[in-house]
Amino acid sequence: MATVKTHTFDAVIVGAGGAGLMAALYASRSANVAVLSKLYPTRSHTGAAQGGVGAALGNMEEDKWEWHAYDTVKGSDYLADQDAVDVLCQEAIDVVIELEHMGLPFDRFPNGRISQRRFGGHTNNDTQKPVMRACHAADRTGHMILQTLYQQCIKHNVNFYDEFHVVDLIRVGDSVRGVVAVEIATGDFHIFHSKAVMFATGGWGRCWEVTSNAHSLTGDGAAICLRRGIPLQDMEFFQFHPTGIFKLGILITEGVRGEGGVLLNGKGERFMTKYAPTIKDLASRDVVSRAIYLEIQAGNGVNGKNYVHLDITPETVNRYLAEDGETRRIDREYIEAKLPDIADFTRTYLGVDPVKEPMPIQPTAHYAMGGIPTDVDGRVLLNADKEVLQGMYAAGECACVSVHGANRLGTNSLTDLVVFGRRAGQHMAKLVQTIDLEPLPANAAAEVIAAFERIRHNTGAVKPYELRQQMQQAMTTGVSVFRTEQTISKTLDTLNQLRAAYQNIQIQDKGKVFNSDLLEAWELGCLLELAEVTAVSALARQESRGGHARDDFPNRDDQNWLTHTLCHKDADGQYRLTYKPVTLGRYQPKARVY
Repeated sequence: MATVKTHTFDAVIVGAGGAGLMAALYASRSANVAVLSKLYPTRSHTGAAQGGVGAALGNMEEDKWEWHAYDTVKGSDYLADQDAVDVLCQEAIDVVIELEHMGLPFDRFPNGRISQRRFGGHTNNDTQKPVMRACHAADRTGHMILQTLYQQCIKHNVNFYDEFHVVDLIRVGDSVRGVVAVEIATGDFHIFHSKAVMFATGGWGRCWEVTSNAHSLTGDGAAICLRRGIPLQDMEFFQFHPTGIFKLGILITEGVRGEGGVLLNGKGERFMTKYAPTIKDLASRDVVSRAIYLEIQAGNGVNGKNYVHLDITPETVNRYLAEDGETRRIDREYIEAKLPDIADFTRTYLGVDPVKEPMPIQPTAHYAMGGIPTDVDGRVLLNADKEVLQGMYAAGECACVSVHGANRLGTNSLTDLVVFGRRAGQHMAKLVQTIDLEPLPANAAAEVIAAFERIRHNTGAVKPYELRQQMQQAMTTGVSVFRTEQTISKTLDTLNQLRAAYQNIQIQDKGKVFNSDLLEAWELGCLLELAEVTAVSALARQESRGGHARDDFPNRDDQNWLTHTLCHKDADGQYRLTYKPVTLGRYQPKARVY
């Protein structure tokens, strides 16, 4: 077996997006920290977040963190844990101001304060009208957060291992000892020995055909945890963002609607007045995505196709602003200043000038509400009794605290990253001061190296890209915005066949240096597992709630299903579901009306 190089640190953080960098920044103040990323850090998917980070600053109108908390719980369809939601919304205010002090170039109101815009599901709880809560840097907010945090980490001498692809977790009993990574440039394996490990590895939108997610979002961290005896929570809840570019899935930020943009069907009708008469186009994402699908099913797509229009042209927006009783008006200069990237995207990819014509959009697989179960300090939990796996942390999209429940509010992804990334980093820094470095088990990397060698030398006739396409088609058809027992069961049958076929894949590149063929084949294995966990969890939940809409069980069932799903993978490879209660608080479940 090839020589495996070992590195030793107090803490290892896997993933260099917003959560990973925030954790690294805080942990590095009192610990020796390494950040491993399969990408160069500023290519992490946090940089694709556009519209804003949610915080009740109240810079232009009254706002309260309790209102933010209520909107989050309501948006979650009452599946969020309300103690965690309180932490999110209270600490968001301080974290956003801290980011500003780090140098993040937020847009400004004329009074000099951080600019805020409206976003879906965020309201003045007293009036139920939209409230300005999304703090933004044009439509590049995630990009600016990523750049700011990376600069701060460099300033504080955080150790970065760029293009080191983590492929295994070293777990011994009820503690972790580090991770195994492939150095992409050489194909060599490395062990990173540590007292604590944090996964901040992002989501798995590539399970579906049309997604806003980058090609790198293949759910590696969640799949590794599942294989190492950690359950995954609430995997049936995956968010479909209502406004992805038709066919491409590239995101058109909710900020477009926050600035006044409206959704129009093929008849030119503003259809959201039917589905959310109070808040209209700024209803929560699951509500808007389902409305678009229903319009298309009713034959109201544009030109009979599977899309509708998002219109931000000044003429249209100003007409509807007047109808809604608003005095503000927008013009071309305003759009170019507030939404420069969106204007560029649509001109580049669609040949559509959003200032002059509407944009064709359709729902796109966007965000995992479920993931690796954690507490509010990022500690990974092993079961319904909330037993902690010592030294193991997770934050960001790969984690499930749960503050998003069955449906995440726009802007809360970035809020989640910075709030719980910071808390995880702080807790890790304390932990590594109190525990010793435990020894590595013998041949800690042997199992995963053998798995890679099997893929490298396999002589089967199955092409990985063919399996990936079939998986994505099956998930898009059967476990999408709407689903039934029949569609989910059919998808599970297909996934079982694909998992069997995966044993017979063959890759062309047998080398070691920059072997993306090999790594993508391994990533496909992660995606297949997560797709199956999603479908298994969705089949069992016999209700509709948030992002999980069952046509055969159209109503929410709080008596039987106000509960979190935990999906375990047993030693025989079978999936087993257990459940744990939702933590309620001030807000008791009631009908969700926008």
